[in-house]
Amino acid sequence: MRKEGHTHPFNIVVIVAALGYFVDIYDLILFSIVRVPSLKAIGVSVDQLKDSGVFLLNMQMIGMLLGGIVWGVLGDKKGRLSTLFLTILLYSLANIANGFVHTLNQYAVLRIIAGFGLAGELGIGITLVSEVMTKETRAWGTSIVSGIGIVGAALAFLVAQWGWREAYWVGGVLGLMLLGLRLYIHESGMFDNLKKSEAKRGDFFSLFRSWKKFLKYLSSIFIGIPVWFTIGILVTFSKEFGEALGITSPIDPGRSIMFHYFGAALGSIVTGVISQVLKSRKKALWIAITALSFLCVWYFSASGYSATLFYFILFLLGLAQGYWAVFITVASEQFGTNIRSTVTTTVPNFVRGATVPMLMWWKYLTTGMGIIQASMVVGAVFIVLAVIAVFFLEESYGKDLDYLETD
Repeated sequence: MRKEGHTHPFNIVVIVAALGYFVDIYDLILFSIVRVPSLKAIGVSVDQLKDSGVFLLNMQMIGMLLGGIVWGVLGDKKGRLSTLFLTILLYSLANIANGFVHTLNQYAVLRIIAGFGLAGELGIGITLVSEVMTKETRAWGTSIVSGIGIVGAALAFLVAQWGWREAYWVGGVLGLMLLGLRLYIHESGMFDNLKKSEAKRGDFFSLFRSWKKFLKYLSSIFIGIPVWFTIGILVTFSKEFGEALGITSPIDPGRSIMFHYFGAALGSIVTGVISQVLKSRKKALWIAITALSFLCVWYFSASGYSATLFYFILFLLGLAQGYWAVFITVASEQFGTNIRSTVTTTVPNFVRGATVPMLMWWKYLTTGMGIIQASMVVGAVFIVLAVIAVFFLEESYGKDLDYLETD
């Protein structure tokens, strides 16, 4: 327990942030799971399922990119806590409404709104947890947030069996239930201190006016891209990879997502433990990214494997890409209190947004190289860039975060 202006029961702050991220992941993964049945139910023809799905995913991503900036800036200007609960309220209501759609346009509008709301939850939650825990133990908190949150993917898979409309309603109700916990937590003491200063808060463009800040910011983004290479390509298209590799029985993408996210939930805890034991965020990141690269090689070499062994590889890939929590913690620790929420919220959303051009490049390469070789090229490029990016960040384990950024 730590005091910074208010008393913050460590467990309550972490639990609220973790449950918020739980609903965040639930919604993100739910669309991938119910995409086909939901589109068929609203009258989209079979030959339009893929294009309509891509359209809706892009709408959600646009919402997340815009929301990442808006919520991040609001978190620095108005406060972490009030912003966190606004994001939860917005995406909860959007999810409930999503269960009532009957046209593709209605679906698209609500995917933008839901994406906009979802964009702020993780970054604001990690910012709040980072600021209320001690500098020596905050990685435990952020790892628990990610570990519990990622299990939302498994719940999405299970609830989707009831029906796609019901699954959206459940997600919305879970989010609204979280709002009741607001009574039990208080604002970050660091933010309370920030309000007393004259420092400019939430200045997004200040990240581009200084080469040093810009390099740290860009490096923070590149470190996370291999995670979404894994999710956006290797897991999402696991059925197609299974066919290309000659896996002995068909791969179910829903099961791939479930096994992968079980691994990611465990990996969040493991990577957090490694960073605490080694007292180094950078070493933990290098270990995780290196492990991910070796597992990618195994994935691409899985010719003729059984479906069970292929799912196991996807689980291990999740374990390696569980560095997501440490990666966001590192981004949060690189910058001062007056810009921390902006950075911590925009970085993961720009990583998610980078999936769109990455997929375009990957699809272009597949036409000439085939799915396996194209994926090897794309994966190798972004993994190497991530390893290099770690060099440009300062070691932030045990760093005191109670300071301000100036131009």
